[in-house]
Amino acid sequence: MFSTKHRSINRAARIVTVFLAAGALTISSIAESFAQRGGFGGGRAMGGGMNSPGGGRFPGGDGPRNPGGDGPRYPGGGGGPRFPGGGGGIIVPGGYGGPGTVVIVDDDDSAPVRGRKTKRKQAQKAAKQKHQQQQQQFAQRGGFSVPPAGERRFVPNEVLLNISTATSSRAVGAIAQKYRLTRLDVQDFSLTRHRLARLRINDGRPVSAVIRSLQSDARVLGAQPNYLYAMQQGAAAPAPAADPAQYFLAKLHLMEAHALAKGERVLVAVVDTPIDATHPDLAGVIEASFDATGAADKPHAHGTGIASVIAAHGKLTGAAPGVRILAAHAFSSAGSSGTSLNILKGLDWAGKSKANIVNMSFAGPADAELHDMLTALRANGAVLVAAVGNAGPKSAPLYPAADPSVIAVTATDMDDKPFAQANRGTHIAVAAPGVNILAAAPNGGYQMPSGTSFAAAQISGIAALLLERNPKLDAASIRRILMATARDLGPPGHDDQFGSGLADALAAVNAAGPKSSDASAAAAPAN
Repeated sequence: MFSTKHRSINRAARIVTVFLAAGALTISSIAESFAQRGGFGGGRAMGGGMNSPGGGRFPGGDGPRNPGGDGPRYPGGGGGPRFPGGGGGIIVPGGYGGPGTVVIVDDDDSAPVRGRKTKRKQAQKAAKQKHQQQQQQFAQRGGFSVPPAGERRFVPNEVLLNISTATSSRAVGAIAQKYRLTRLDVQDFSLTRHRLARLRINDGRPVSAVIRSLQSDARVLGAQPNYLYAMQQGAAAPAPAADPAQYFLAKLHLMEAHALAKGERVLVAVVDTPIDATHPDLAGVIEASFDATGAADKPHAHGTGIASVIAAHGKLTGAAPGVRILAAHAFSSAGSSGTSLNILKGLDWAGKSKANIVNMSFAGPADAELHDMLTALRANGAVLVAAVGNAGPKSAPLYPAADPSVIAVTATDMDDKPFAQANRGTHIAVAAPGVNILAAAPNGGYQMPSGTSFAAAQISGIAALLLERNPKLDAASIRRILMATARDLGPPGHDDQFGSGLADALAAVNAAGPKSSDASAAAAPAN
């Protein structure tokens, strides 16, 4: 009984809504009409055999029955006149829109429910497809550099994230928390306009797995390992006293070239271990210093030796004794190793400090962020020079020397033979002496190290001579001059051992100068 009464009230409410929308009936009239008809109980169209104003009976009362039940039936079943779709109907007496007016009332609850379910399923399916498409797009996003199989030259429990410069400190913390990481450092880079966050992996997950998990997070623009790079220096032979007869000066014709240029007003950035600025051969050479590591350290043989090969002007003579050095401490003196992040900091500082030349006597794996930084430095006008590495002839190319923005330098010995441990490759531009090179050491000492590191330092010095000679030269022009004026070694033409051959400072300065006769006059002996 309760159910029947409930349905009646529900239908009455619907009739009220229909009449109000049509503007044809008042609420009181609808209630009166409904009361007179006794609702829709019993499945009869007019219920109880209600008489028409003319005295006749309406179908569905106690009058004639039509086949199929109480009153005329139409598709949809149920009592009263039926219409397609399951709606019920009543005939309203005269005065409610004219005799025989039929009002359609949709009293079938099942059809709308089925429609809602269908629409909900369709919406769910569309949402699932959209999510799958987003996942595929995230999986195809660039900037997420998983280390190659077998690559181990990176910090095993750290990852670098490239995030928007608008990302707040709180947002970085939220990312770290979501992926079970600990925030260590956040650094903005002026040249690349990147913001990198260094995060620690706390639970032993592989770096590659963490990078892949971050790929689906729209807040992260890229991720990669914090790679490790090493200085390119072999064991140094003892050098009890400085010998002014440095053989690389003669090999490269540097003394003659110094009559034309010494690198005055040229800034050379040395991204390396700490340099002993108090060494007598480096007095007044350091223009500015920067510590990218944030850790107190002491002067180291590698950085000090590189600086002296470029700029010494005491007992030793550097390739460009007139330059000023921008000293970027990016490598630890303890292990002579540096991370991607610290190197990037040092390079960014060098660019902001207006370095004309950047010497990179280190080598390691390919690094997407390093590539972007080198590209930005090159676009900023810097000449980039790097050692090809000491991993041997069978090694894969090492970076940054293998980057197309960089002048790659290999090493030779006193007999113009290739340094046995030097890398090979067609990316090599030129060669310079790199075996038993006399160089400064910390605490006023001297050393005789070997390696492609020191060959690269000599080419950085020669590039400084070219820039003093002709400040309008760009990096591409300097590379072209160095290669065109080099003395061919090994097989004829460019090869993977020597590049274009042994550099010739005098010939290069002559080629760079506005007047070729100037170099000839300067090189001629005085009467």
